[in-house]
Amino acid sequence: MADTPPPESAPQPPARKGWRSSPLAKRLPLLLLLGLGIYIWQITGIPERELVIQPDGDGWSQARALDLQVMDPEGSVLKREERFFGDTGAPPELSFKVDLPEGSFRTLFFVKLAGREERVRVEEPLTVGEERYIVRRLQLPAATR
Repeated sequence: MADTPPPESAPQPPARKGWRSSPLAKRLPLLLLLGLGIYIWQITGIPERELVIQPDGDGWSQARALDLQVMDPEGSVLKREERFFGDTGAPPELSFKVDLPEGSFRTLFFVKLAGREERVRVEEPLTVGEERYIVRRLQLPAATR
């Protein structure tokens, strides 16, 4: 044992990288800015609301189609959507997704009735507050029932 040479110094382990050289640490500022940007974009955007229309009264069993138009005070169309119904008429509740800020708007409904060529026009004011769900009852004019 005396003849054995002293052990050579063991190879040095590779130098440990600091946390600053980590790939995640290099990207962290960019990820934080991206997260902050998405957060600000979401809180300042126009909230999505659900407009629920409940057809009320006689005549809705004859409805075959409904065209919804939401207009701003200047008359620009903000939302337009058309729904078609079968022979059973309109369902008891119609739901529309709309991106509307708080304020007053005008809604136009054009209802296609069975056996008639022209559509019945129904105009309703719409006031939007902070609520996410807006529920309105809609009746057809008496002359069309």
